[in-house]
Amino acid sequence: MQIGIVGKPSSGKSTFFSAATLIDVGIAAYPFTTIEPNKGIGFVRVEDAGKFFGVVSNPKHGFLVETEKGPIRYVPVELIDVAGLVPGANEGKGLGNKFLNDLSQADALIHVVDASGSTDAEGKNIPEGTHDPVEDIKFLENEIELWFLKIIENNWAKFSRSTEKDFSKKAQQMAQSLSGVKILLHHIEKAVRQLKLEEKLLGQWTEEDKKQFAHFCRKLSKPIVIAANKCDLPSGEKNVKKMKEAFPEMHIIPCSAAAELSLRKATKANILKYYPGQESFEIVGEINEKQKTGLETIRKNVLEKFGSTGVQDCLDKTIFEVLGYFPVFPGGTKGLTDAQGNIIPDCFLMPPKSTALDFAFTLHTDMGEGFIRAIDVKTKQIIGKEHALKTGDVIELIFNKR
Repeated sequence: MQIGIVGKPSSGKSTFFSAATLIDVGIAAYPFTTIEPNKGIGFVRVEDAGKFFGVVSNPKHGFLVETEKGPIRYVPVELIDVAGLVPGANEGKGLGNKFLNDLSQADALIHVVDASGSTDAEGKNIPEGTHDPVEDIKFLENEIELWFLKIIENNWAKFSRSTEKDFSKKAQQMAQSLSGVKILLHHIEKAVRQLKLEEKLLGQWTEEDKKQFAHFCRKLSKPIVIAANKCDLPSGEKNVKKMKEAFPEMHIIPCSAAAELSLRKATKANILKYYPGQESFEIVGEINEKQKTGLETIRKNVLEKFGSTGVQDCLDKTIFEVLGYFPVFPGGTKGLTDAQGNIIPDCFLMPPKSTALDFAFTLHTDMGEGFIRAIDVKTKQIIGKEHALKTGDVIELIFNKR
């Protein structure tokens, strides 16, 4: 699973990536600071399974935070920050072709939008509030859909020669050619059904049919969450409301990537006690008056007003609500520790409708191929390979070893 961090130049895209991963990347107030894609690890929050058993987990990957509401586990996900996108990118403008190719394997996109309206369509600085961020949302969706349409049209001669009438076989033919941008079989089947094109031969599709097909493929294979960045600037809050009114069906989250980056760096320097997504922080180290003023400004203008910086909310929303992934933990009925004594050390994010057999293959091919049965460790019930898993399950696998 890979999440693309996208947006026009100077929208705060690289700041968002750096805040989520604590990787130092090029951040500057001019376009195309990012040329090569940056890859890093961000984290999403899940309720830790140790709470059910009254134990404290020690994750091998990610980390655990004890909060007033109980232990929260941060599970790693891969993020990719790509070069800024400008209008006309699908025709190669700016670094368009490179940008789009770098995104080909992303499962979802977080679009970082400059909610303050202080950068124009190409990412150049302008007076705050003079650019409409609603236009940024429209143009990015349009560019990706035009990119998809070009890929579809490049393969259309091959598609249109087919006289295949069987719907599933037609979809399989298309999936083979479009898998390079992660348009998968189930995306194609759903798009074709929504457009009621099941009975049409591919050679009979109109230009409008193809455009609509590209639109639905984008929505299904590259869903978008909007990080309404710079929400703490004077025009930011007003524009967040405007974006939500213009796109009521979209996930639009007020965000201050700069505030999150400051808080995480101060935490790393042992100045603060803060964990990603927290609604407040505690000063625990020595700071000067300037630093104190900056932190109190973040507390007042970001945390108290919006409830968080929004960065963690964007990641959580993308993984759990938009993509529908859920956490499952390996464990055993005779013990929750691994060979090194780590308690519930692993957590896997599983896609929707995952079964016990899917989980076995996720852990190891041998476990899937040798699957005998599984046990729900919380209930001690034996479950079969087709058993649908749910959030927070702890599963023991019984399998034949090669």
